[in-house]
Amino acid sequence: MKEPYKLAILIIIMSFSHLTTQAQFITFNHDGIDRQYLYYEPVTLNANMPLVFAMHGYTGDANSMRNNTQMNQIADQYGFAICYPRGTLDSQGNRFWNVGYAFHQTETVEDVDFLIELAQYLQVTHNLNSDYTFATGFSNGGEMCYLLACQAYNTFKAVAPVAGMIMQDILNQCDQSQPIPLFEIHGSQDSVTPLSGDPTNNDGWGSYPSIATTINYFAVKNGCTSNTTQTLPDIDTTDGSFVMSEKYLGGTNNNEVWYYEVVGGGHEWPGDSGNMDIDAGEEAWLFFQHHINNTLSLPNFENLEEAIHIFPNPTKNIITIQNPGEIRLKEINIYNTLGVNLNLKESHGQMDLTNLNQGIYLLSIKTLKGTIIKKVVKN
Repeated sequence: MKEPYKLAILIIIMSFSHLTTQAQFITFNHDGIDRQYLYYEPVTLNANMPLVFAMHGYTGDANSMRNNTQMNQIADQYGFAICYPRGTLDSQGNRFWNVGYAFHQTETVEDVDFLIELAQYLQVTHNLNSDYTFATGFSNGGEMCYLLACQAYNTFKAVAPVAGMIMQDILNQCDQSQPIPLFEIHGSQDSVTPLSGDPTNNDGWGSYPSIATTINYFAVKNGCTSNTTQTLPDIDTTDGSFVMSEKYLGGTNNNEVWYYEVVGGGHEWPGDSGNMDIDAGEEAWLFFQHHINNTLSLPNFENLEEAIHIFPNPTKNIITIQNPGEIRLKEINIYNTLGVNLNLKESHGQMDLTNLNQGIYLLSIKTLKGTIIKKVVKN
């Protein structure tokens, strides 16, 4: 009787071991497609209820991203919820994020919209803070972070790509987007996405600028006014690499842009392989936490009504919404006196009321410090 008993115990142990490495995917229908993701929430959430997305690389998967980065353990330590979304399969059967690779020109999946809708769904169903949703990712997942920075900045408030790059086509369309904090970790010997970039598409991914050009672009975009550099401690002297830190500070709304160059590092996620001086997942979270702290430290205007100005008012057509640089506007809507949203869009601090009838309207302005209502007269 002892041998069957031992066999049963062994089967149970093996089954449990399998469960610890293979998590259950959750289905989320988007645009008629059943998409999938993994979600993890620690027992104790940070008081600010943050949410972090962690995206796998090309040919990777959400489960391997979870296992390799060990970000569930980091979430336990710091108290944030984490989502590992799953890319779709391309024509070659590889999972990917649609950032516009040269060989993906026929792919039509809308990954930006999928991630926005999934983030909003998780925020509501798990009571998470919509002001503190962030994204990190490796390689193709890191490139998706850049796309989110340019096209989903109202949902994702900071990004931390690892071994990623920004496609030139995406960069060309990024100028009008709202700046958000960005943190890139990149190996100096990365042979997949080299520091020098690939402006002429020699490698077949598509054209993309150098990492130095990319970091400078986002530092300027965020209005950073100073920078610091330092060499981080070489904790593991056997890994053949060390980390140089560049931080661009003093940007709009206290935004910052960070860059860690892993000198001697390759196309890797530090802490999992290659460099062992840092853990990329933990560094990404510390960057997000720093952004939360910077946001909370913004001046707390006691009277938003007086701080934000609307002019001309009354108006015949265009109104301008003027706010101090320290107050970040999140959402602006205009309603009639019956409470119907008229769905007019604000652009660069202005709203066109030309097509509205004469009368009184209510302008709702949502900021990180609260929401105010302004009366607007159209004549």
